[in-house]
Amino acid sequence: MRTQPVIAVVGPTAAGKSDLAVDLALHLGGECINADSMQLYRGMDIGTAKLTNEEQRGVPHHLLDIWDVTETASVAEYQKLVRPLLESIDVPVLVGGSGLYVRAALDDLEFPGTDPEIRAALEAELAEVGSGVLYERLRDLDPKAAEAILPSNGRRIVRALEVIAFSGRPFSATMPSYEALYPSVQIGVEVPRPVLDERIALRVERMWRAGLVDEVRVLLGQGLAEGRTAGRALGYAQVIRFLEGEWSEEQAKEETIRATRRFARRQESWFRRDPRVVWLPHDAEDLLSRALARLEP
Repeated sequence: MRTQPVIAVVGPTAAGKSDLAVDLALHLGGECINADSMQLYRGMDIGTAKLTNEEQRGVPHHLLDIWDVTETASVAEYQKLVRPLLESIDVPVLVGGSGLYVRAALDDLEFPGTDPEIRAALEAELAEVGSGVLYERLRDLDPKAAEAILPSNGRRIVRALEVIAFSGRPFSATMPSYEALYPSVQIGVEVPRPVLDERIALRVERMWRAGLVDEVRVLLGQGLAEGRTAGRALGYAQVIRFLEGEWSEEQAKEETIRATRRFARRQESWFRRDPRVVWLPHDAEDLLSRALARLEP
């Protein structure tokens, strides 16, 4: 078990987490570990703002490009992969905006099993009646869990109802706590909302110019549209609708910007609830120095 703290760089998308993580790793002789659920997928490079080899600046990066786009994301599987890395790397720098993945890495978080028959029945019901009906059932069975899940998030609602059905326990009993398994220093990169909104718009424009549409075309040939997680990723889902003729390309771009801004707000809300996160301004000239100061005993 580790005695030295894990460094985690967290916050909303487009805040500059990856660059700060590389700076910290270079200064400390560390290695980066990805905690962005979409960067786990092979070939999803442009739309996830995955660092290029040049941008990684020689720092080893782990848990990138490990899943095919047809695989369904699994926090439990991620936890099995990340824990040995946290044990074996002298200075691990965990970096990403997927809050549950960060918590799965650092905290005493257990994942209940699955029941394929119950899951299949709930998914069939979801397809037939929509998420609203299932959400009302969840609210009756486990109000605490319902408060933490969006009514439109059919996948998480199904998962919650599945756990309740086969375990007989509230799904909220399995939700993340702040009981740490590993000591950590968690640094949040803070960007004022108007600035972040503009950064997101610029990032999406850059992604389009870099060839996001062509990237999606290639991935469609690898089963992206059938991927229950990857096919719904920000940018990718919108480009699919453009390529299928449902939206114009400009509409797909604008919808990507809007959806990413909404997602960034949810990310920030998630990390703000964690009292362990220390927030530092993204544009501080001495950002690295401030982050390093947080590591001092």
